Amino acid sequence: MILVTGATGKVGGQVAAQLVAAGVPVRVLVRDPRTAALPEAVEAARGELVDVVRGDLTNPASLTEALTGEVERAFLMWPLDGPHGAAEVVTALAAGVRRIVYLSTRGVPDDDSAPLGEDILGTHAALERRVRGSGVEWTLLRPGGFAGNTLGWAPQVRAGGPVRLAHPQAARTLVHEADVATAAVRALLTDELVGAAPELTGPELLTQAEQVAVIGEVVGRPLTVEKLSREEARADFLAAGLPPAYVEGILDAHAAMETDPETVAPGSSELLGRPALTYRQWVTDHLADFR
Repeated sequence: MILVTGATGKVGGQVAAQLVAAGVPVRVLVRDPRTAALPEAVEAARGELVDVVRGDLTNPASLTEALTGEVERAFLMWPLDGPHGAAEVVTALAAGVRRIVYLSTRGVPDDDSAPLGEDILGTHAALERRVRGSGVEWTLLRPGGFAGNTLGWAPQVRAGGPVRLAHPQAARTLVHEADVATAAVRALLTDELVGAAPELTGPELLTQAEQVAVIGEVVGRPLTVEKLSREEARADFLAAGLPPAYVEGILDAHAAMETDPETVAPGSSELLGRPALTYRQWVTDHLADFR
């Protein structure tokens, strides 16, 4: 049995669904089993392949029930701001499983002596160090920017636009959450990625303005872009609930990507066993969110 955290989210939900499709028993950790919004295929398999248990990563003691029985491997994502509590969570997992697959991010330094910032990379670096030092088998998945983050534009698209951006020429290689899950499932079910930290991106480089254009093409109506100042963009991110250190890191990264764009990870196809999914495919898969 495999324990999946974050199963009500984009990547964790895909991990659980792909494991169920492969006939693998799954235990999903949720705050409230009665109200958890699980993917349809996962919900349909409750009581057969899927065991839904109550637990919360903010309370490591609550993991005890989730780790009882025949759980052998765990998919861990970290949804919290900063690494506070990570040591206790990783210790609890390592006491109950023999492998942890951690959803990290591209750009985390391999040098353990590098200082840990308070931004997104610093949080993931802290988690990676905990997982590698846990004494169990591990894989660190390092995807690039998530296509799913552009769902933040959906309300503006549904309203007819414009889409508000501080850095419309920031170029990224956005990855479909289904691809991240495919890599995670490989790491969970085979020994091929034990001790590895593979990078994964989408197959193409698109500016944010080009991403908006793709959404417009798939939705069936043209969309325009409204350029924001950094101050306006900061206010939007803060209003969305992101912590200040994360907001500054995102804005700095987007500014840098205008002149130094992301690159396509060369091993993505080999990692997936097929070509990575395009951003257009991602938009098509999420068309209902934009209409």
